[in-house]
Amino acid sequence: MTTSSQAEPQAAGRGRSKWGVVALVAAGVAGLVVAIPYLKADDDVGASSSPNDWTGFGRTFGEQHFSPLTEISKDNVGQLGLAWSLDLPLGNAISAPLAVDGVLYIATGYSVVRAIDAVSGKILWTYDPEAPAAAGRKLRQGWGIRGLAYEAGRIFVGTHDGRLLALDAKTGKPVWTAQTLPKDDLSFISGPPRVFNGKVIIGFGGADVDNIRGYVTAYDTATGKQLWRFYTVPGDPAKGFEDDAQKMAAKTWAGDWWRYGGGGTVWNAMTYDPTTDTMILGVGNGAPWNHKIRSKGQGDNLFLSSIVGLDAKTGTYKWHYQTNPGESWDYNASMDIALADLKIAGKKRQVLMTAPKNGFFYVIDRTNGKLISAEPFVKVTWAKGIDIATGRPIEVPESRYPNGSTFVMWPGPVGAHTWLPMAFSPKQGLVYIPAIEMATSYNDKGITRENWVRAPGAAVDGATIPNFEVKEAGPLNATSSLIAWNPVTQKQAWKVPTPGPWNGGVMATGGDLVFQGRIDGKFNAYAADSGKLLWSYAAQAPVTAPPISFAVKGRQYVTVLTGMGTSGAAFGPLLPVSIDYRTQARRVLTFALDGKAVLPKSEPFVPVASEDASYVPNAALAAKGAVSYAIHCAVCHGINAVAAGHAPDLRASMIPTDQASFESVVHEGVLVPNGMPRFEEFDQVKLDGIRQYLRGEADRLRQSKGKAAAKP
Repeated sequence: MTTSSQAEPQAAGRGRSKWGVVALVAAGVAGLVVAIPYLKADDDVGASSSPNDWTGFGRTFGEQHFSPLTEISKDNVGQLGLAWSLDLPLGNAISAPLAVDGVLYIATGYSVVRAIDAVSGKILWTYDPEAPAAAGRKLRQGWGIRGLAYEAGRIFVGTHDGRLLALDAKTGKPVWTAQTLPKDDLSFISGPPRVFNGKVIIGFGGADVDNIRGYVTAYDTATGKQLWRFYTVPGDPAKGFEDDAQKMAAKTWAGDWWRYGGGGTVWNAMTYDPTTDTMILGVGNGAPWNHKIRSKGQGDNLFLSSIVGLDAKTGTYKWHYQTNPGESWDYNASMDIALADLKIAGKKRQVLMTAPKNGFFYVIDRTNGKLISAEPFVKVTWAKGIDIATGRPIEVPESRYPNGSTFVMWPGPVGAHTWLPMAFSPKQGLVYIPAIEMATSYNDKGITRENWVRAPGAAVDGATIPNFEVKEAGPLNATSSLIAWNPVTQKQAWKVPTPGPWNGGVMATGGDLVFQGRIDGKFNAYAADSGKLLWSYAAQAPVTAPPISFAVKGRQYVTVLTGMGTSGAAFGPLLPVSIDYRTQARRVLTFALDGKAVLPKSEPFVPVASEDASYVPNAALAAKGAVSYAIHCAVCHGINAVAAGHAPDLRASMIPTDQASFESVVHEGVLVPNGMPRFEEFDQVKLDGIRQYLRGEADRLRQSKGKAAAKP
């Protein structure tokens, strides 16, 4: 582990503010008091900080991704300019920052944490947990961290190898470490922890690719002592159940599900409701995906694809709502969960709102988990609707691929909404969803319980999920948009198309603005009531990270990270622009009214194939390599070897042109510190096949460029 300290943070006086028209806070100068305008936000449930700070992933316990500050408004946003920028090194740059007492905290790459003076952009300290070296095979999935948490002078961050760390917010030095995951499987941490009432909770991912059983763990924020753990799927009945909830859930499973782990990881959504002292979880998909294999096609398989409420003090089960009983398409319920108090049918209701992968927007009573309403916010073909009386989806029978395959289903496994967060404005009463529309056809012919095998600790395997192929997902049919949704009427208020199949996380503000970045490098501000574009900034790099807003000494700021990370790593062919892993501009951008800073100009990236004079085509070997590449490599380096910026475009790399270099990277792991995993089990045939496939794709790129250049 490494820590560097450049200066001690100079914390501005935080003061104590009242909800009202303005907050009076000390400005860090003796005797000077500055008025910072902000919106009175009664619906901003569980505010965990002053309006000037952003101390958690969604700012407050209620995960609304809403800033009540109003200095920057729809009337003056045209004056918004860059206050400062900070270049970042290689690695994931898509996490949500925190802002506390005039200091920004960001996490990039594999949980490298930096503290930055929020006014000047000066780095105060850096802490690197050196997670890739410790991760081993865990490095084969996941792409780094998505966010942090803050409480009482400490920064909390998870690492890819399964540690939960508490850092001193002033120095960056570790206070305590908890190993929350086993070291011998493919589980990993990518999501931000959440803090509440002296506790910090963390989940993890990995159920797509290994025999993993999901759980969440709560630790004492002061000491790191484990306080409680809740399992999201039942284990082997012969070993006994941890609690009554596991015993209940086991009745909804069939066969020997525990051999496969079961899945149900909580890798993203965790929301604390202080009004009922409930921790609310968004639970992931099963392991394996295929319900026929996982549970003989029988049972609802609790608590997969469910919203689960726990007693926050003890971790004891309270209630659940399952979005997809017997889930079989990766329609997990792990997307962010926002809390609000809404007036529905003339009555004030305490609700949670979520837009999971399956394409329906859910409004649920957060006191008991009962469904209030659910309607599709994008094109949905797998179900005709949601039965309000039972809460169950009205499935189209063909969606279960009864004869081995399905029709073209909307949405696909990427989902109608990924982890990139939506936002809720209590002022407008609207939810702003970064939506995706992409279809998929599933096919599990030839896969049975008898021949389905997955070795523990294996990398992505063709039998891990049902064989599936993406249909109608070309550039014309894989689309994205920013949708404003009314959760009371369950109707769309407005919609703005965004380029490509990916878009950015969203923030709403008390100034009647909605901020969102785009894959093409635009960072935009829209009118919250109409969707009218009011301001746009050319960031010269993809902007998909969630923005935040905060205030220091009476001045409001907006901060966002640029650069690719955990979004759309495999879908390079579908992106509207080419994104280079090495040269893309990974930066922290901070904006304020009348900001005058200017970014250096950059040229668009055009992939150029590496020179390879010794290349000789070998169709048979390349075909074998294509299969191995799809199984093990495409998730990071892109479909058809067309990268999306998360990892290098291997068509343009010199490494595949040299056998020794290729094997040193892939087989020996010389680039593990950079995040490239080691595949020590690959035999020579597999290594040669992947290398031949990559050289062939590079040659295909060269030929296409040559033909284009030859045209008159």
